[in-house]
Amino acid sequence: MTTVSSTSSSTSTSTLDTIIANSKKTTTGSTDALGNAISSAAGGQTLGKDAFLQLLVTQLKNQDPLNPQDNSAFVAQLAQFSSLEGIQTLNTSVNNISSSFQSSQALQASSMVGRSVIAPATQAVVDTSKTFTGTAVVPSSVSDVTLKITDSSGTVVRTIDMGSQAAGNAAFTWDGKNDAGTLLSSGTYTFNASAPISGTTTALTTNLPATVSSVTLGQNGGEMMLNLAGVGSVALSKVQTIGL
Repeated sequence: MTTVSSTSSSTSTSTLDTIIANSKKTTTGSTDALGNAISSAAGGQTLGKDAFLQLLVTQLKNQDPLNPQDNSAFVAQLAQFSSLEGIQTLNTSVNNISSSFQSSQALQASSMVGRSVIAPATQAVVDTSKTFTGTAVVPSSVSDVTLKITDSSGTVVRTIDMGSQAAGNAAFTWDGKNDAGTLLSSGTYTFNASAPISGTTTALTTNLPATVSSVTLGQNGGEMMLNLAGVGSVALSKVQTIGL
């Protein structure tokens, strides 16, 4: 009996050693298989949901029989997979929205060409046969606002005293004549408004009418720019009024 017990114990020990050795081989095989799956799934690119699922299945197939995948870890990986799929779906939706926005922006741009707008500017193309109107932005109540109109050669051709003004947009008109009452030729003129604020003569922003000659679409989410005749480029958000 003693001899049999010894033989049985020896056989049991041998079997356990064999299982442990095999489990080590399995673990090594699992690591190699997982590494191969990563290389195959990724292909040198960012992992997507299909690659993630392939790695998960490979991991389950090659798990250590003596230390199988923990349920909580498995659930956590499934949650990660669900989150990854949701993020990719969100990215697709955002890209679709971006494409729709660009199409809408292009349609809006085409309708803007040839229209008259009022935007912050100091220069404007003036048809002196018609009354020209604009506004000066007054930040606070002032006792006197002065508007000087300069021609293309830099000569001040008209000075308009707008008097005291409350805070806001102070409107002005110009009949196209100089200080002597002579009608000037049509062309590009510069408008500079100023007022004494806190004892210092301060330049004021002027809003002038202009015609949209072309439109530049925003790139990478940038704002659409309006190219105004005789003025230059102005962001659409800066436009005060859009006319016909």
